[in-house]
Amino acid sequence: MHNVASIEVEQDMIIANDELAYENRKKLDENGVFSVDLVGAVGSGKTSLLEKLIDEMDEDIAVIAGDILSKFDAKRIEDKNIPVKGLNTGKECHLDAHLVEHALPDVPLEDISYLFIENVGNLICPTDFKLGAHVRTVIISVTEGDDTAEKHPMIFKGADMAIVNKVDLAEAVNADADKMVNDIHRINPDIPIIKCSLKTGEGVSEIIELYKEFKESRLKK
Repeated sequence: MHNVASIEVEQDMIIANDELAYENRKKLDENGVFSVDLVGAVGSGKTSLLEKLIDEMDEDIAVIAGDILSKFDAKRIEDKNIPVKGLNTGKECHLDAHLVEHALPDVPLEDISYLFIENVGNLICPTDFKLGAHVRTVIISVTEGDDTAEKHPMIFKGADMAIVNKVDLAEAVNADADKMVNDIHRINPDIPIIKCSLKTGEGVSEIIELYKEFKESRLKK
């Protein structure tokens, strides 16, 4: 009986979260803001990617930075002189739609065209929790091991795009970036995947172009 009750409570939480995520999406659509839920493990390159996008995209960008203690990543974004809202999750290992709902009033939606939501560094906990973003991007790095994707299939099944980062270090850490791409495609055959190195700049322009394509097709105007 206890197992049944636990499952029912979890299902209710997911349903309630999905309803809030829908309201978050409506608010973003009403303001013409395209949003990305950026998921990846600690050290995968989430914040570095945001810094690179801020530097190279000719767009008005804001960031919601979520973490168990968000001040470190938020400070890096603040140094780029763009709006950033830090979200401390405490003991929670993921963001949810409720947290994002409370953060949105502190984001100048009327002045931006892109909102990047940096999720907590984890490839498991965020899986079932939609935030209201238009696209979920999963970023992994070769330094995590080239079996990372096959160890975390669920996060890729619900993702819209994937990035394999730090490919310049693949040989040094004895990792096969192509294997990682193939593993992701076995899990989600239709997902676009970009190999990149945020250090050298490889793949960054392709990431930016893909976001522009997603914005054009998914943002309700």
